Amino acid sequence: MNAFQTASLLQRPNTRYREPTAYPALTVLIAAYNEADQIANALRSLLGQKYSAPLDIIVIDDGSHDGTAAIVRETFPEVRVIALACNAGKAAALNRGLAVAHRSLVVTVDGDSWLHADALRYLVLEYVNGPPNTAAVAGAVFVGNGDRSWSSRIQYWDYLHGIAATKRTQAAYGGTLVAQGALSLYRTDLLREIGGWPRSLGEDIVLTWALLSRGYDVGYAERALCFTNVPETFGGLLRQRTRWARGMIEAFRHHPDILRQRRITTFLVGWNLLFPWQDLVFTFAFIPGLILALFGQYWLVGPLTLALIPSAGFIGIVMYRMSAKVFHQAGCKIAWDPLALVFYTLAYGLINHPASLRGYLAELFGQAKTWGTK
Repeated sequence: MNAFQTASLLQRPNTRYREPTAYPALTVLIAAYNEADQIANALRSLLGQKYSAPLDIIVIDDGSHDGTAAIVRETFPEVRVIALACNAGKAAALNRGLAVAHRSLVVTVDGDSWLHADALRYLVLEYVNGPPNTAAVAGAVFVGNGDRSWSSRIQYWDYLHGIAATKRTQAAYGGTLVAQGALSLYRTDLLREIGGWPRSLGEDIVLTWALLSRGYDVGYAERALCFTNVPETFGGLLRQRTRWARGMIEAFRHHPDILRQRRITTFLVGWNLLFPWQDLVFTFAFIPGLILALFGQYWLVGPLTLALIPSAGFIGIVMYRMSAKVFHQAGCKIAWDPLALVFYTLAYGLINHPASLRGYLAELFGQAKTWGTK
């Protein structure tokens, strides 16, 4: 997998955009739940966009009890606020905003995220320069609090190495598999056609697969930079990755026919079927084998395993350099944290694989669904 991804990325052509004669007006939806400490940053970044067309910004307060709606009303009178009486979930909040959207394109932004000044412009450029059947475009999400804790420091590398690199690879073949809620653009008519966001833990991946299963393309705008706050504790990280894994199973349950399509995205989706087996082997073979190896018993993991460490570190550096180029073009600085890279290379799998396996099992056995990170 790593070899395919690295080869695909190294052969990607440079993106050259054709400027549209006029940029379209956008509706921006922010579903916010207890975001009193973060929502102002998100809105300031939106109001400071270098975007030449009107923006209809709508904050849907999802039953917050920390005064989120009041802060928005008092500080940003130009922003429309819809306050739900109780916490209905992110999907319900976004669908409430979709019901009043009257622009042809909708953008979603998370309440704890903030955007580079050119983010919306590059989202739209990717859309108008993409194939005619483009239904959505995912933005490039990176960690904004990567210096707060060891948990956020290793996630900084995961977003550079795992998430950004994966989306670049998928986009090269016309099928970004997740247009994430933190920053994505969608065609309004198609959102309404598929019934909006589904009520699920992984509403973004389920919605994206609904578009892909109908034959639409989903793009990726690597220069539409978005920065988000990630869990700062390992417990929060475990719960988040468990939820993400459940979302993937939800997507397969909602859209099993996606595997029958004759297009390259089917190959990319099919790869996801390998992840549960990979997580199973890592959790019940590699981790115990690692413990045994510490006592000189090389039944499952031997000295040759150490040969994988330099290759993993090399791939991490290659991915870092790709993101560094994008950051440089945007006039942003990108942090270099080699100690966290070492920790990410050596230990991240010990957290992510068991958490993902737990998520698959929770979804397959119908465990009660909770968001789990707030």
